Amino acid sequence: MRVNIGGVRLFFDVEGAKLRPDGPKMREVPTVVLLHGGPGPQSVEKFADLLAGAEPARVIIPLHPGFGGTPRPEGLASIADLAAVYGQLLEDLDLAGVTVVGNSIGGWIAAEIALLGSPRVSGVVLVDAAGLRLDAEPAADFFSLTMDQVADLSYYRPDAFRLDLDHLPDQVKALMAGNRAALAVYGGPAMADPGLLDRLPDVTVPVLVIWGEADRMIPVAHGQAYAKAIPGARFVLIPEAGHLPQLEAPARLLAAIWDFAETTAS
Repeated sequence: MRVNIGGVRLFFDVEGAKLRPDGPKMREVPTVVLLHGGPGPQSVEKFADLLAGAEPARVIIPLHPGFGGTPRPEGLASIADLAAVYGQLLEDLDLAGVTVVGNSIGGWIAAEIALLGSPRVSGVVLVDAAGLRLDAEPAADFFSLTMDQVADLSYYRPDAFRLDLDHLPDQVKALMAGNRAALAVYGGPAMADPGLLDRLPDVTVPVLVIWGEADRMIPVAHGQAYAKAIPGARFVLIPEAGHLPQLEAPARLLAAIWDFAETTAS
């Protein structure tokens, strides 16, 4: 699907059904907005299918402008800008009781959405979220790493997810380069907002922070810092998973998100 939000062309997919039988009646199912990270939407597509199929949920998967070969307006140049676009998307779709789930840079966007305080958002889940600057436990410098190094730092079992760049089609390489360029614009060279940690105590929406124990791209200390700074936030550590637990431990991630979504949306 495609919508226009303040001059921004936004593409998104929808999985699952809006309603489900409840005895003789029909009732709305929980809505989840699933925000992808730097690898692009393919890093969350299978998990979206799992979430929509294993549980009664409607899952909305936006494509960040500039990713996947889509245009990015010049004025859309920060994580806060993206959060504002997605906040308006919830308004335009007239959604309520929404659980926003974001991984990596998507988690950073989700944190900014939480700070917006929209009454349409019932809860936010940060999954190995980028965005914090912790001098004692710095995140890896993504833009200085080879793809092999990124795999080594991102996964509990890197060899299962390593890419052979030499054998990728040119079209895929071009999309990856476009994703990387968009990521650099939104996140900046440091992929962090030095002021974000100090703003997190202003969050009033329920937040669940989930981290892969083997994440070496963004150390577990960042998840703990998110959870400590956000009032009432809970922290869940997933073993045998790294920076993308939706790929390495989807069942455990699903259980944690679904329990949270059902509780906060009710």
